[in-house]
Amino acid sequence: MKATIGDKLIVEGTHSGDPRKIGFIIELRHEDGSPPYVVRWEGDEHESLVFPGPDAHVMPGVPG
Repeated sequence: MKATIGDKLIVEGTHSGDPRKIGFIIELRHEDGSPPYVVRWEGDEHESLVFPGPDAHVMPGVPG
């Protein structure tokens, strides 16, 4: 998994009915774009360091 700042990190719910979590990658810890990432989550705006698992994927951000 590779990402750049501004990409979305989407984490699917683990169990049926669990909501998907969507966050924006705001900081990279490695120059090559590999995890972990600092993510600001939609909704509550909290930030966390994330080591994405197999239930996560990256969507490219909008160039701007």
